[in-house]
Amino acid sequence: MKHTKVIEVLQSDKLLQPVLVKGWVRSFRNDRFIAVNDGSTINNIQCVLEDNTIDAAIQSRINVGAAVAIEGTLIESQGKGQRVEIQVSNVEIEGDADPEELKLTILSPKRHTLEKLREQAHLRVRTNTFGAIMRVRSKLSFAIHEYFQKNDFYYVHTPVITKSDAEGAGEAFKVTNLDLNNIPKNENGEVDYKEDFFGGETNLTVSGQLEAETYAMGLGQVYTFGPTFRAENSNTSRHLAEFWMVEPEVAFCDLDGNMDLAEDFIKYVIQFVLDNCQDDLEFLENRLVQEDKQKPQAERAEMLLRDKLKFILENNFKRVSYTEAIDILKNSKPNKKKKFKFPIDGWGADLQSEHERFLVEKHFKCPVILFDYPADIKSFYMRLNEDGKTVRAMDILFPGIGEIVGGSQREERLDVLKEKMAALNIPEEELWWYLDTRRFGTCTHSGFGLGFERLVLFVTGMGNIRDVIPYPRTPLNAEF
Repeated sequence: MKHTKVIEVLQSDKLLQPVLVKGWVRSFRNDRFIAVNDGSTINNIQCVLEDNTIDAAIQSRINVGAAVAIEGTLIESQGKGQRVEIQVSNVEIEGDADPEELKLTILSPKRHTLEKLREQAHLRVRTNTFGAIMRVRSKLSFAIHEYFQKNDFYYVHTPVITKSDAEGAGEAFKVTNLDLNNIPKNENGEVDYKEDFFGGETNLTVSGQLEAETYAMGLGQVYTFGPTFRAENSNTSRHLAEFWMVEPEVAFCDLDGNMDLAEDFIKYVIQFVLDNCQDDLEFLENRLVQEDKQKPQAERAEMLLRDKLKFILENNFKRVSYTEAIDILKNSKPNKKKKFKFPIDGWGADLQSEHERFLVEKHFKCPVILFDYPADIKSFYMRLNEDGKTVRAMDILFPGIGEIVGGSQREERLDVLKEKMAALNIPEEELWWYLDTRRFGTCTHSGFGLGFERLVLFVTGMGNIRDVIPYPRTPLNAEF
């Protein structure tokens, strides 16, 4: 008999029919009630043993964590908490789990801290919390592709190994095939990268944007969704060294169109999760409620998780210029009372997370799109405004997260782009191919980048970005 997913069994109305389920034992009570989960849902299927149904030797191996195959009849549940259950006729143990060894792992039936769960990241997906997070993450991934495909975007696989640093920040991981015990040097005593695999200095990508831009110039509208890497020594709850980025690029699109696209996109994927992940969101919401009970009243969330997501859908994102935002922050109570860790003295300040969250959570109380930032604090490829001091950049700020999207109208004028590169000492020969897009049929175009893990963080309500990616890569940590 072909086995049936637990989620399908729980939704089935085919009572008194034979059924086979396979999964892992979550609990075994009173030598009678086996809770089985196969990862397809947050909910377990209850399997009920009658006296002498199975051999005592098999029954003794039904331990938490064991992989089992259970045959039986689907019946209406006799107890509370589930609609249907399986009346067991046969149990096979596909993989044992020694109870004594299990006690040493996070699979033991007791509460573990999130920090402890990270130490055994290869097992944590078997817990309710991480099963829910990873199912939501998967649905969000699908929703991203569905949104862009429905809107006639083309998916472009941009390179992971590249010679360019799109951000110009120099925080890229180097890629080399040189013998590190015998590094070739040139006549100046510097590393001779001509001897390396690619014949030049290369690194892991920090963004697929520049390559995506070139494809937007031929396909009209494209997106890339893949891993990116930053060698920032940031040990915070919001930073990873390896993370996933969603980056659309659109030809013949200005900053206003870019903001419209980003808002519509975010609302679409959040709605998709609300429609398709109700059980997991309910579990994560209840988890947060229990967590909040341990906190002082002032630190508790103002909204339940699903209400927070609906709030995003029901409110237009407030569009505010950087200049207006600086005035608001400069005159705010936290700034005047020196409560900000980074005080706002005046125009030109690079906004920190505390400033972004104040604007979203305290002042406007809705998602905010800031635009027209100072050129000095933004990347070289952003279009310079007529005032000569600001660029057509935009960031989307979310409650609890801060910046979730960063984007801009790209600088389409060859002469201006070359001037900006020269000012930052970015050699033209390194980006000759990028400059070509301004030589042959340049046009107004825009795009943005969304840090996927920050989106998952917001949607699941988790507090640390290391808990929304299967295997977090952070300073001094690349295990598993």
